[in-house]
Amino acid sequence: PAMASAGGPDAERPHPKPFLIGVSGGTASGKSTVCEKIMELLGQNEVEQRQRKVLILSQDSFYKVLTAEQQAKALKGQYNFDHPDAFDNDLMHSTLKNIVEGKTVEVPTYDFVTHSRLAETTVVYPADVVLFEGILVFYNQDIRDMFHLRLFVDTDSDVRLSRRVLRDMKRGRDLEQILTQYTTFVKPAFEEFCLPTKKYADVIIPRGVDNMVAINLIVQHIQDILNGDICKWQRGAMNGHGRTYKRPFPEPTESSSVLAAGKRSHLESSSRPH
Repeated sequence: PAMASAGGPDAERPHPKPFLIGVSGGTASGKSTVCEKIMELLGQNEVEQRQRKVLILSQDSFYKVLTAEQQAKALKGQYNFDHPDAFDNDLMHSTLKNIVEGKTVEVPTYDFVTHSRLAETTVVYPADVVLFEGILVFYNQDIRDMFHLRLFVDTDSDVRLSRRVLRDMKRGRDLEQILTQYTTFVKPAFEEFCLPTKKYADVIIPRGVDNMVAINLIVQHIQDILNGDICKWQRGAMNGHGRTYKRPFPEPTESSSVLAAGKRSHLESSSRPH
């Protein structure tokens, strides 16, 4: 039944390969908030899920299935979720590869209360633009090279720590455990694994969602793609060199008019550790 709507006029034409955007940054830097703001400015957050042309996926969906011993450590705040080995990179790569090829995929669902992967998955249908956010989305070269555009959300470490503390306390976690986990795992992993990947970013967004100048430029960039200019934005065609943008910022009232409704799905953002 979910695929029945695919039999319309668009079914005969293959879907164009989506434009894949990586969004990285430290814990609580505002990655998902930046992605949601981009969706909002494009008028996509009010579009029915299956009709969205832009969707957000999270690296956090691809945490590995933990052993009983690892799960016990996780419940005590003694498991390092910020290390590259915490992610199922093979599944992440194969899923992104299928997404880039315009295929329908199933994305895992991870429960951060029990620290386990649920049996249920989320079906994600082809979209024109895919935002993939996470702390280490640029760490693995095979995955990093798949992105057509790479963004790094650069937020002050004290701001990130305060956000993380408040967020974790709202989840009922003990303050001492939060701070111990931060100093033991989160901060060292950020400095060793996440921060060095900043050099791979095409665009760095200081202050995250507060930097509306940068976000408006990115939104205009995505609108160009949705208007059919995707070919000129391909990374291979750029020969590794950046571009300058000489376009006016989009007005919020105009943003929704450029998007024609298609049959899409969207992975709802969930309560995540990063």
